[in-house]
Amino acid sequence: MANTPLLKVDNAGIRFGGLRAVSDVNLELKQGELVGLIGPNGAGKTTFFNLLTGVYVPTEGSISLDGEKLNGMAPYKITKKGISRTFQNIRLFSELSVLDNVKVAYHSLAKHSMLSTIFRLPSHFSGEKEMEEKAIEFLKIFSLEGFMYEKAKNLPYGQQRRLEIARALAANPKLLLLDEPAAGMNPQETEELMKLIALIRERFSLTILLIEHDMGLVMGVCERIYVLDSGQLIAEGTPEEIRNNPKVIKAYLGEEVIS
Repeated sequence: MANTPLLKVDNAGIRFGGLRAVSDVNLELKQGELVGLIGPNGAGKTTFFNLLTGVYVPTEGSISLDGEKLNGMAPYKITKKGISRTFQNIRLFSELSVLDNVKVAYHSLAKHSMLSTIFRLPSHFSGEKEMEEKAIEFLKIFSLEGFMYEKAKNLPYGQQRRLEIARALAANPKLLLLDEPAAGMNPQETEELMKLIALIRERFSLTILLIEHDMGLVMGVCERIYVLDSGQLIAEGTPEEIRNNPKVIKAYLGEEVIS
């Protein structure tokens, strides 16, 4: 149904011993939305991403993608269901080439069998060729094709960020989770990233949930914003509504001013 949310989170939370790191979170994303998740340091944003991707299992509530409950599902199965992510601290295979970093994501979706790989059957070589062609296409989108045979560790920081997003997209997600993609970027790189996020959202008809401390980026690209503080949602609305919300201003007191 057209109005059915792609992602539905109902009263989700997690406890670590006696500590409630995230609690009673209700959140919905519709197909094609670009939504922000913000909050002060330690608010529980990355913990929430870990709940969505199966790194942590909710101790309360439920998480559903396309109407299918994800609670307790292994991370690799959740990836196959259609959720892909980047990380606050870049996680690339630093010794592999730029091209191979993207191809790794395709291997989880490979159609040829393990037996065809072991016995070097024609289906193995055709499958590998298809993966390489698709990977190169992604590198072109991110202007990285000129570096495809370089080791990932040799790329400048901003290009490593772009490579991580390219790899996440190669997993063919329905929902892309971006965890502070502008972290460590200079203003020019951040501006380019804003354009890139808008481009991939449009080109791949993606739904995107974005954690970010750069308020200029969040306010510039997101249609709606959720605000997390001390593990609980305290506000949801348009960028303008969030900018003027007293609870949000109070939560950020002493942190970056939202402007």
